[in-house]
Amino acid sequence: MHSLSPRAVICDLYHTVLRVEPAPSDREAQWQALRSEFLSVLSPATFATFEERARFQVAADHAQAQAAGIAQPEVFWPDIVRAVVPEAAAWSAERLSDFMLRQAGLTHRISLQPGCADVLRRFQLRGGLLGIASNAQPYTHRELSRALAEAGEPELAFDPQLCFWSYDHGFSKPDPHVFRLLTARLRQYGIAAHETLMIGDRLDNDIEPARAQGWLTWRLAPGDGVDGGTWSQLGTRLGL
Repeated sequence: MHSLSPRAVICDLYHTVLRVEPAPSDREAQWQALRSEFLSVLSPATFATFEERARFQVAADHAQAQAAGIAQPEVFWPDIVRAVVPEAAAWSAERLSDFMLRQAGLTHRISLQPGCADVLRRFQLRGGLLGIASNAQPYTHRELSRALAEAGEPELAFDPQLCFWSYDHGFSKPDPHVFRLLTARLRQYGIAAHETLMIGDRLDNDIEPARAQGWLTWRLAPGDGVDGGTWSQLGTRLGL
């Protein structure tokens, strides 16, 4: 079996680079602590109420975007928070960022996938370029940095030109424009589609749309180590 020899690796984040675990069991107590620190008595009294109002705002935003012809729309989470929590409109960018990070922590817990940083670091040391294709929000950057720090790993150098953050564009994976955009940017580095490896956990969001653009793919899931499997198996396929 020959090793894969891509010149660039583009990673999905959630469930790929980042392990996503269920919400904390005491999230309502954490919401009340967050509420007392950030919000007024008029703000959502429970986290369930916050989530319900946020879902309503997301659905309205998606409907408007889809009516305008965007098949896979993405929201901008700061706008959703401001709609649900009106006092957030007066917050500084730093305060809003802190609130969103802690609020996201009530929906999931994040840590680094075992073996991920080692494989990506070795690939980078070999001269490969790293990028990201993630359905994400502004707080995702801080979740990634925190997960790397907590794992005792130096922050990996993902090339900003090879990073697609859905909130930044208003549309999301699996829209083919995500992968066409990155293909065009890779071309500016002299890297062709067949020299690019997409790593992701989902067939619909990651693997199939990447293959449609001619990319190599690796599905992070139980597999035979040929075109899918663990990070350790991928390291072997990459000859690392």
